[in-house]
Amino acid sequence: MALVEVDGDKPPRLVAQALHSQISMHQAYGGVVPELASRDHVRRVLPLTREVLSQAGLALHDVDLVAYTQGPGLAGALLVGAGVAVSLAAALDVPALPVHHLEGHLLSPFLSADPPEFPFVALLVSGGHTQLMRVDDVGSYEILGETIDDAAGEAFDKSAKLLGLPYPGGPHLARMAEFGNPEAYALPRPLLHSGKPDFSFAGLKTAVLTQVKKIGDSPCDQTKADLAASTQAAIVEVLVKKSLLALKETKLKRLVVAGGVGANAKLREQLNAACAKRGVRVHYPELSLCTDNGAMIAMAAALRVQRGMANPRQDGGFEVRPRWDLSAA
Repeated sequence: MALVEVDGDKPPRLVAQALHSQISMHQAYGGVVPELASRDHVRRVLPLTREVLSQAGLALHDVDLVAYTQGPGLAGALLVGAGVAVSLAAALDVPALPVHHLEGHLLSPFLSADPPEFPFVALLVSGGHTQLMRVDDVGSYEILGETIDDAAGEAFDKSAKLLGLPYPGGPHLARMAEFGNPEAYALPRPLLHSGKPDFSFAGLKTAVLTQVKKIGDSPCDQTKADLAASTQAAIVEVLVKKSLLALKETKLKRLVVAGGVGANAKLREQLNAACAKRGVRVHYPELSLCTDNGAMIAMAAALRVQRGMANPRQDGGFEVRPRWDLSAA
């Protein structure tokens, strides 16, 4: 939940935000349980709204527009958010604006202290999506490449689960990898030399499974750390090489990295080094804004409003789109 202020042509300003994490609730199940997630949304959304308004020193009647995530995502959670947002907008007699979840991630670096400038290449890398895009402006997105199977975040999380690490696996695998040898296991880098900015991580996940079976049921901590480091090295190398390929093809000198995997320290380190050699500026969202959050949705809405591109509704109707191509947003 977040409040963003739009003041003429000035960059939109984040006024307040609040976030509730469901990680502890889902840890017992090793992953997200959609029904539990939706029910928890029902309990949390109004208290978070009050918290954000309290932080900002504002009241509900100070809100001029209510933005919400229309998709893609879990249908139940989307319905909760959309239902509350549209009801609130109707009660306040203000418009409600649906926002694409991935556009929120894509524009989240505009919330940072070092916001990018258009145009740029964007690496959108999360648990459910891995895409490279050319971004010429808000709403102007061209997909250059995407995963043909698993996303990078899935490769992190599923590999972590194979190593017996708790949910969410990606950050745990990254921490374990700090103590391992990234060259201990020769894991595949699918499509690395294809010459196209597309991704594939399913084969890597299978290779990790094969190694886990080979090392047996009770591997020592160092063995697990070595496999974690080798897994991370394979994922990061693919992401870096494909990003460089997209930059070369577009001849752009600016890269934006967004999504949960964008918080990975090794990915940032290698991207920064590779781009510095090529005179490319790299932009990231703040670490606290890499995962799903209300601030990125509010910022995406603010940027569309500022450019006169918003298409809000004020008729009380809404729909959710669990599957929604960003190019159609």
